[in-house]
Parts: sequence; C-alpha cells; structure tokens
Amino acid sequence: MTTEVKICGINSAEAMQSTLDAGADYVGLVFFERSPRNVDLAMARTLADMARDRLQVIALVVDADDALLEAIAREVAPHLIQLHGKETPKRANDVRRQFGIPVMKAVSVAGPDDVRGALAYDGFVDRLLFDAKPRADEPGALPGGNGVAFDWEALAAVERDANDLLADCILAGGLTPENVAEAVRLTGVRAVDVSSGVESSPGVKDAERIRRFISAAKTANQTP
Repeated sequence: MTTEVKICGINSAEAMQSTLDAGADYVGLVFFERSPRNVDLAMARTLADMARDRLQVIALVVDADDALLEAIAREVAPHLIQLHGKETPKRANDVRRQFGIPVMKAVSVAGPDDVRGALAYDGFVDRLLFDAKPRADEPGALPGGNGVAFDWEALAAVERDANDLLADCILAGGLTPENVAEAVRLTGVRAVDVSSGVESSPGVKDAERIRRFISAAKTANQTP
C-alpha cells in the first residue's frame, strides 16, 4: 500500500506548486495567528483554488469559534477541517454537523494510553491525527509544527486494525525526509503529515525537501 502524504502549513503559491508537483495527497492550510504558517482567507482561497482538482484541502484551526469556521467554510470550502486544539468530542461533532464538512481531530501523544484515549472521539470525528505532545517546559510551544517526534512505539504498540478510526490515522510530529520511511515501516500507518520537516526556516517550505519527503514516504513499504 502506498502511503498518503499531507504537507501542512502551505502559505504561498510557490509552496503549493511544489506540493502539487511532488504528488502530495493532502495539503494543510493553517488558520492560527501565532503560527509562522498562518494564512488569511484571501490567500487560503487562492491556494485552495490551485489545489482543489488535484488533492484534498484541509483547514487547520485551533479552538476556533463558529465565526471563523463559517468564514473558512464559505471562502475556502475545504474537504476537511482539522481541529488542533482542545476541542472535545462534542465540539468536534457539533462542527461536523453545523458546517457539513468532515472533521479530523489532532491528538497529542506521549504514550500508548494517549492513542487509546483517542477512541473517545469515535463516532464524533471522521479521522484522527497523532502528533507529539508539546513539552511542559515550553509553554509557548505551538499545538503542532514544532518539529518534535513522539516515540513511534506508542503507536505501534496499540492494535489499530479492529477500529476504523485508529486504522486510518495520520502520523505527524518530527517527521523529515530522513526518518519518514522508518516511521511508516515501524507504525504501519497509512498516512503521514509534515510541516517543519520540509522547511528551510519557520514557515518557508523547501521544494526539494518536499519532493524527498513524499518520495520516501510513498516508497517506504516497497520490497527492496
């Protein structure tokens, strides 16, 4: 099975074109002002229009209110909304029902119990993304995109095939062109997500790193 790839934090036409050319399956647009990858609605609409016929557009928000979500739904029309804050299962389900857009919940992971705990969202979201839990001694850390990996054994240790939500999860956190193949082989995930791991500086995507990341992820399970 070929691994699906999401390139998150695209904030320029150049980065979007590089992502399209390299063969990504998903692209993430970040609506969070503290992030160096933040985009406004006008830029997001332009980027989504570039990508719409070739891959799925995902809107990433952090504890967003209904006004922002309504604007994103109207102006960007994403295929999926990624909730990357402290949204509860009820809030996630409310977003899905109110805006008629599938929802993915990002879950912070430090160990296997966090993976199992994500089942609280079963029936309330359409997909899960597992990211590294921000360090407690870094109170200013972003909810994601920090370039920090969690122990992949935490994901590998949990039997996921019996649950569709877990089986279809996306792995994120500290992935790079150099380690993504190992992560895919160890965890058996069907999809991976990267942001800072394909950047030359915070918020600036590197076309060659995008190409190498996607190539490594998609060939990870090929027999030598």
